[in-house]
Amino acid sequence: MADDNNKDYVLNISDRRPSGKYITPILKGLGYTLKNFFSKPITIKYPTERREVRDRWRGLHRLKVDEQGQLKCVACGLCAKICPPQAITIVPYEEPGGTRYPKEFIIDELRCIFCGFCQEACPKDAIELTKVYDFVDYQRKDFIFDIEKLKTPEKFIFNGK
Repeated sequence: MADDNNKDYVLNISDRRPSGKYITPILKGLGYTLKNFFSKPITIKYPTERREVRDRWRGLHRLKVDEQGQLKCVACGLCAKICPPQAITIVPYEEPGGTRYPKEFIIDELRCIFCGFCQEACPKDAIELTKVYDFVDYQRKDFIFDIEKLKTPEKFIFNGK
């Protein structure tokens, strides 16, 4: 009776002998490893070498200016209304002649999800998303872009310093 209880817990490993099913996958894996070991690496030496981004890439924002150097933005507020995370703040100003322009135009780049809705909604084509993808800094306040920062986002490209 005591032997019957012990039989339940005895594991017979003689039934599990390998029958050649393990050699082929191991050789395939080693072949793949050796092929990649001797191939040319695809590593980019960032920041001295930069990755080329596609035309549809959406990076930091830029406010466009016209030929006279004036902002194209008329502070209509459509970009701020359509922005899903509400990252855009506009304070409009209207001169006595009826000309409107933004007194303040602020984009919180940390809140922005870079969806491109602001670019699509703008009737004057005054805002665009650039190809700048590597803006880095240490403080949150540096990611809040005002009009001056939005005019030249290319100067914020990371150079490895």
